[in-house]
Amino acid sequence: MSEFEFFSSEVSDKIVELGKKARQSTIIDSSWYTKYDVKRGLRDLDGKGVLAGLTEISEIQAFSKDEQGNKVPMDGELYYRGIGIQDLIGGFIKEDRFGFEEVTYLLLFGELPNKSQLKSFKRILSGFRTLPTSFVRDIIMKAPSADLMNVLARSVLILYSYDDHADDTGIANVLRQCLQLIAQFPLISVYGHQVARHYHHGDSLIIHQPDKKLSIAENILHLLREDSKFTKLEARVLDMCLILHAEHGGGNNSSFTMHVVSSTGTDTYSAVAASLGALKGPRHGGANIKAIRMMDDLKANVKNYSDKYVEHYIAKLLDKKAFDKAGLVYGMGHAVYSLSDPRAVILKKYARLLAEEKGMQEEFDLYDRVERIASELISERRKIYKGVSANVDFYSGFVYRMLGLPEELFAPIFAVSRITGWSAHRIEELSNNGKIIRPGYESVCARKSYVPIDER
Repeated sequence: MSEFEFFSSEVSDKIVELGKKARQSTIIDSSWYTKYDVKRGLRDLDGKGVLAGLTEISEIQAFSKDEQGNKVPMDGELYYRGIGIQDLIGGFIKEDRFGFEEVTYLLLFGELPNKSQLKSFKRILSGFRTLPTSFVRDIIMKAPSADLMNVLARSVLILYSYDDHADDTGIANVLRQCLQLIAQFPLISVYGHQVARHYHHGDSLIIHQPDKKLSIAENILHLLREDSKFTKLEARVLDMCLILHAEHGGGNNSSFTMHVVSSTGTDTYSAVAASLGALKGPRHGGANIKAIRMMDDLKANVKNYSDKYVEHYIAKLLDKKAFDKAGLVYGMGHAVYSLSDPRAVILKKYARLLAEEKGMQEEFDLYDRVERIASELISERRKIYKGVSANVDFYSGFVYRMLGLPEELFAPIFAVSRITGWSAHRIEELSNNGKIIRPGYESVCARKSYVPIDER
C-alpha cells in the first residue's frame, strides 16, 4: 500500500509537493546553532546534558575527576534512589528472589521495603492486575494493531474513561493510577500481541488470565506462552531485564517527557501516553531491534566468524556499506556512559547463562566478539571524546529472542519496565511543581512585510 493510497492521485501528488515545501521552509542553517550557543539535543558538545531539573530517583555516573578537576572516564554506575544497580541485583540473586516489584517500591517511595511492606505492596499490585470488564473484547480486539506501542497508548487513554477520578492530581490518587497501570501494562502488551497475531497472521487466539501468585516477570511468560511453561532461569533473566530498564535518570527522553507534560497539570493517562509516544521512537526504544537485525545480517553475510571476517563486516558497517548503510554499529556506544554501561555488564553475564541453557553458546560468542572488535575499531576510526562500549541494547534483544519474545513486544516490554520510573518522576514533578516547563527558543526568521494576495 502506498503512503497516500486512500487519497486520489491528484491529492497525493499535491501533498507530496507541499511536504517538500514544508520541509524546505523549516531548514535552519546548522552554523546558527553554534552562533546562538544552542545545545542541540539539550547536550553540550562533550556530551554532558544541560541541567534542566533535580531528581532523587536515579543517578548515572560515567566520569570521575582527577586532582586538577578534570573529567576522567570510568566504568559506568547506575543508582536507584542512591543504591547501586549491581548491589540491588546481587542482593536479589543471593536471596533467590524476584526483584522488579521491590525496585518499583524503591523508586516510588525512596527506600527498600521490609518483608511486611513488600508483601502488602505485592498484594496491591496483584489486585490491580486486571482490566475492566470486556476491555479486551471491546477495546483491544475491536481495532487490532500490529504496532503494540500504539495499542498501549490507545488503551491507556481509553482507561481514562473508566476512572471516576481521572483528573484528580492529588498524590494519593496519582499513585493509585500509576500502580494500576504498572499492573495492567503486561496484560495490555501481551493481549495486544496475541490479538494482532490472530487477526493479521491467522494464529490461534489464546488468552490466559494472570496468576496472582506469580511475579510480573513470571506472569509475562505465563500470559505469552501457549502452555504457560517457563524455566526458573528464564523468569529470573526477564525479571533482571525489567529491573535494568526500570529507570535511567530524569534526562532520558521519555522520563523528561513525563516531567514536561506533568508540569502542565494534566491527568496521569495523558502524561503516560505522551511518554509512550516518546519511547515508541526508534532512537529511544528501538535500538535492541536494530542490534539483533544487524547481527542477523552479519550471520547471513559472514560465513566465517573469525576475528578477521567479523572485523571486515564491522568496517563495512562503519563505511555505510552494510546492513542499513547508516554507518552505525547498533548497541555500541552511549550518550552518557564512557568505559562501560553497567546494565550491559550485568545483562551480558546472564545472557551467557541463558545461552548455555538454550544451546546458543556459539551465538553468544559471536556477540562477545563483535562487542570487542567494534569497540576497538570505532575508537580507531572515529574521534570519540570518551570510550566506546556496548550498551544495554546490544544484549537485550538477544536475551529477548532467547526468551521467545517476538520483536513486536520488545518496546512494550521496555514500557512495562519503564512505567515504574515514569510514575516516580510524575509524582516527583507534581510534588515539587512550581512552574510549567517551557525552555527558550530563539527565532531566526527574518522580518517580512505582508503582501496583498493579488501581488504574490
